[in-house]
Amino acid sequence: MKDQQTAVFIIAEVGSVHDGSFGNALKLIEAAAACGVDAVKFQTHIPEAETLPDAPMPPYFKGEPRFAYFKRTGFTLEQWKELKAHCDARDVMFLSSPFSEEAVDLLEEVGMEQYKIPSGEVTNIPMLEKIARLGKPVVLSSGMSSWEELDRAVEVIQRHGAPLTVLQCTSEYPCPYEKVGINVMLEMKRRYGVPVGLSDHTLTNYAVFAAVTLGAAVIEKHFTFSRLMYGSDARHSLEPDEMRDLVQGVRAIETMLAHPVEKRAEPYREMKEIFEKSMVAAVDIPAGTVLTREMVAFKKPGTGISAARLDEFVGRKVARAIPSGTLLVEEDFLIESE
Repeated sequence: MKDQQTAVFIIAEVGSVHDGSFGNALKLIEAAAACGVDAVKFQTHIPEAETLPDAPMPPYFKGEPRFAYFKRTGFTLEQWKELKAHCDARDVMFLSSPFSEEAVDLLEEVGMEQYKIPSGEVTNIPMLEKIARLGKPVVLSSGMSSWEELDRAVEVIQRHGAPLTVLQCTSEYPCPYEKVGINVMLEMKRRYGVPVGLSDHTLTNYAVFAAVTLGAAVIEKHFTFSRLMYGSDARHSLEPDEMRDLVQGVRAIETMLAHPVEKRAEPYREMKEIFEKSMVAAVDIPAGTVLTREMVAFKKPGTGISAARLDEFVGRKVARAIPSGTLLVEEDFLIESE
């Protein structure tokens, strides 16, 4: 498993896109791992502990009542343990966001290594306290919260010494580019002095690439087999080819950022000789002639006197007759004192 401290940590957010199929959940882990992600994240919903039966549905998914949806798509403790083992066997971290204190207890039995707090739980201070006291790393999403609410959540987690990463997140599905809020991610880094990242709900990888270039340590992106799947998240998720492109793009950006280049000409000497221009006689030039600008053309290769040095030679006498089309060299000119 990649070191989260030295590489961008990429989370494939499966959530509930498996639609309650344990087989789909296993296959989604396999598909995400094949894309090269660092973690596969689910959502652990215990409806009786999390929601009233008549709680409203979100605007982006009206397929069925939330209580019934959570009940139908949930897994048993043993199934959660098997999902974690499936992740372990594929060298990706198992994550699942808890949506109640009871879900935290269940995930502790599963063996969670770190916690991802979803945006809707930022103000659930009792649950944050419970998680923070565990002392495990916490990734906190910030989608729906004000600065005051986020300040309090960060204080609660840091007070207990839990390592913290804060993610900029816009709770719109899908999220338009003008609402991504890369600037907010940068302000979080200044405000809290912790690693930051982006939980991205746009339909492309562009926002992720921008965030990584600007210093994101963690990236989260929804993942599905197909955006045609049923459920609350499939239609704003990445398909496998897109997730693979995201991972490859992030790793390429990491390589570029890790290898600053000094602007020097020396490594390109051979290329310079092939592509740059030299001074060439544009006409026949008799011996003793004072060189003028009109007598000079500029042509490849760059093995003669560089075109950049024209002013050094205009006004000087040539030492010998030079046929038109000849590459000019230093020896073609009389020394100034002569």
